[in-house]
Amino acid sequence: MCVIIGSSNSKGDGSMKFIISGKNITVTDGLRTAVEDKLGKLERYFTPDTEVVVTLSVEKERQKIEVTIPVKGNIIRSEQVSSDMYVSIDLVEEVIERQLKKYKNKIVDKQQNAAAFAQEFVEKDYDDDEVKIIRTKRFGIKPMDPEEACVEMELLGHNFFVFLNAETEEVNVVYKRKGNTYGLIEPEF
Repeated sequence: MCVIIGSSNSKGDGSMKFIISGKNITVTDGLRTAVEDKLGKLERYFTPDTEVVVTLSVEKERQKIEVTIPVKGNIIRSEQVSSDMYVSIDLVEEVIERQLKKYKNKIVDKQQNAAAFAQEFVEKDYDDDEVKIIRTKRFGIKPMDPEEACVEMELLGHNFFVFLNAETEEVNVVYKRKGNTYGLIEPEF
């Protein structure tokens, strides 16, 4: 169960808005402050009033933070796990900052999406590690149900499998998850 604990920082100055929730953890003032202080460093990349959705969760010894920042046309997302929630918070900020710098030219389309980001970020050049597709694979898709697709994926030794869902007649993807479970991706058009 996920409960909304706080929905914006207390600055009230048009800065980033935090929606912080906890799952199997109480979001204390200390945790809330740590999240807002650490992720507040990302403020220089975004326009005021950017919403940051944060979910803190605990499963056994795993302290996990999930951060989602919806911006026009994209979703910036990271999740980090460690044995200490404060370490997870530190790690997630570093990962998001690295993602923003690495993929800046991909996520900031000058005409469309630039309005979601701070002008300084849009204008600054970062080392662009270009995404390079080095192989293209074509294959026939036959109709099957998701369970059959999982079996096919296992037989091929892959981590994911694209197939035509016989029930919905749409292209779907099954993928391996942790703990010997599977996920199904159904696109929405």
